[in-house]
Amino acid sequence: MEKQTIGQRIRALRRAKKMTQAQLAKVAGVSSPAVTEWEKDSYLPKAASLDAMANLFQVTTEYLLTGEGKTQPENKIIPNVARVNARMAPVISWVQAGNWTNIQSVDLDGIDEWLPLPEDECSNCFFLKVQGLSNFPDFLEGDYIVVDPDVYFGDMQSGDMIVVRRGDDATFKKLVIETDGTKYLQALNPEFKPNILAIDEQCMFIGQVVDCIRYIYKAKRRSKAL
Repeated sequence: MEKQTIGQRIRALRRAKKMTQAQLAKVAGVSSPAVTEWEKDSYLPKAASLDAMANLFQVTTEYLLTGEGKTQPENKIIPNVARVNARMAPVISWVQAGNWTNIQSVDLDGIDEWLPLPEDECSNCFFLKVQGLSNFPDFLEGDYIVVDPDVYFGDMQSGDMIVVRRGDDATFKKLVIETDGTKYLQALNPEFKPNILAIDEQCMFIGQVVDCIRYIYKAKRRSKAL
């Protein structure tokens, strides 16, 4: 029997799990077209994607790459190491946030970047990449904020960081609630103008910022030498 290629093994394992390419892409942290190219053997998955698929399919990365090696037994235990199955969330653009109605309105098949959530925050959490210096130095340009869209605006308290859509634009600021009940948004950077944004009928609450990821160094992976 002719030996399977990497792409054929990935396709066979995916189909055995009854998963679509889009579903596998979310687990592997890539776009759906990337999975299509893997299964065509156009190029190899990166190490992080291989690890994610190995955990999902309960096989070794060696098996994915070469077809050799045993599959991982379900009761395999690595001493002193807790098994972590990271849940991936999409990084949506500020344009998509500006058009926000709910998470179902975002075309997740068109998302190019997925990141692991620091915690199992919520089923619909997503990332936004910080732009500008409105909340400097607490949030730096390039940071990734985790947004929970399933919370209620009525439950927010003064000092919470929230994301709001106003017209076709989205922004995130600190919610301020005065003693008389007046609510407005404020930039954390006192030098940023305008520092205050009124909350009116044009504002739509998108979600609460519940976490932030900052990469000190993140380089684009280069092709490995043959």
